Amino acid sequence: AAVGDGPALVAAVVEHRPDIAIVDVRLPPSQRDEGLRAALEARRQVPGTPVLVLSQYVEESYAAELLAENVDPARPAVGYLLKDRVADPSDFVEAVTRVADGGTAMDPEVVGQLLARRRKDDPLEELTPRERDVLDLMAQGLSNAAIAGALVVSEGAVEKHVSSIFAKLGLHTVPGANLRVHAVLTWLRRDGGPG
Repeated sequence: AAVGDGPALVAAVVEHRPDIAIVDVRLPPSQRDEGLRAALEARRQVPGTPVLVLSQYVEESYAAELLAENVDPARPAVGYLLKDRVADPSDFVEAVTRVADGGTAMDPEVVGQLLARRRKDDPLEELTPRERDVLDLMAQGLSNAAIAGALVVSEGAVEKHVSSIFAKLGLHTVPGANLRVHAVLTWLRRDGGPG
């Protein structure tokens, strides 16, 4: 099917259950992000529908949502390509085939911006290497004195690092909370836990 707007895209996916939906981000009436929002809705209504999005620009929030929405890690079946990089027909056909077969086709610029956004949104990325060391040792249950001994620094230096960690993780605003426990929980939630 060929459609002219978002609601028609969703209806076509529900009716035809296509092998792949190739969607332009910009659809009528506003020519802004209706295509991407329709692709997300189509995948909600027909989970697992392979979707390849074409765009002039990277829309980070929708790209991240498209990657996360109803995605089976073993068969993600999503793609997001910038139009200026789809000039070679054989590259385009290869991307379409890969997504239809359950794989991914992500423009390197999309991947780069999503990774930068994740780093920016992660408060642990704000910590210095020394603060990470201190937090890692806190997560292992060491006191400030024990951390100072392990890192061969003064206990005062450890206290300054701990205070900075609390500030960077936004923990000074948690009334009545054990800030040390909250900092350790934040550390443990990251991929891999303490090193």
